[in-house]
Amino acid sequence: MSTRRGREQLGLFGGAGAADLEALPADPELVELASALPSGVRFGTSSWTFPGWQGLVYRRRYPSQAAFMRESLAEYARHPLLRTVGIDRSFYGPIPAAELAVYASMLPPGFRACMKVWERITTRVFPQHPRYGAAAGTANPDFLSPELFREHVADPVAAAFMDFIGPLILEIPPSRAPVDAVAWETALVRFLEAAPAELQYAVEVRDPALLTPGYFPILREHGATHVFNFWSRMPDIGQQLALPHSMPGPFVVARLMLPPGVTYEDARQRFAPFDKVVAPQPAIRADVIDLIERAVERGFEVYVVVNNKAEGSSPLTVRALAELLRSARETPPGCGRGPAH
Repeated sequence: MSTRRGREQLGLFGGAGAADLEALPADPELVELASALPSGVRFGTSSWTFPGWQGLVYRRRYPSQAAFMRESLAEYARHPLLRTVGIDRSFYGPIPAAELAVYASMLPPGFRACMKVWERITTRVFPQHPRYGAAAGTANPDFLSPELFREHVADPVAAAFMDFIGPLILEIPPSRAPVDAVAWETALVRFLEAAPAELQYAVEVRDPALLTPGYFPILREHGATHVFNFWSRMPDIGQQLALPHSMPGPFVVARLMLPPGVTYEDARQRFAPFDKVVAPQPAIRADVIDLIERAVERGFEVYVVVNNKAEGSSPLTVRALAELLRSARETPPGCGRGPAH
């Protein structure tokens, strides 16, 4: 079956204007595949503004690249397999309510976005990087600040994006500073106890030292969850899943970002324009299917967000995962599936 349907069309940009989205029927193969998946499983990609996805996600023509950047979320959100998206720009600065309202205007009912929390709230120690100025290398006094979170994240979401918000991703970047387990767990408890209960919280640690004895119990006690991440410096998803109490529920998040030993820049140069799978990761795909099946058995909703840098093209990775999940669910017990967990 073709995974590049529509690639023969004219370029993504130019022409008299974009076609009406409602006039573009969905690919029936993708509709059939989506219908075979559990209703609580949401696949999506990390951001969405990649012209290389023409024919994979995008089929309409946009008057300009600026129009594509501004309007393409509406087309993305109507792809049969893409029921969530990672909003990553919010890591670098809060998104005002007015801009969240624009996003909301493009999304269909039932769509949910996973949005990163501003790095000023989630960074323990500011990296040695010029963009942090005088703060580079210093401890962050606002780490997991409930007050800053409410003002700059929760309140704008409540004002303009509540119908579409999924888990808020608290990405804790790695640091060369040693981890004080007591201080880390205390900060996490303080944040989760004060954070608005109507929102969902998913903690993504990028340093194995943050997987402290109290980490998973704290998440469970406060209704938050761990992000199972495929990222260069973390144990693989199967190893994370094997940790005691690693799936606290009632929702599960996985983010497939970057293979071990690879930098973002190396992956970008190797994989651009992100229109094909360059480096498939069969073991990680199998781990994700295992994670999904365990979550579905427990009645948990599942979010799986894929970055282009994981394999080369996140829409194609999503499709491959969806096909694997369909096959796994169609296989009778005892005919090739692993033991129940």
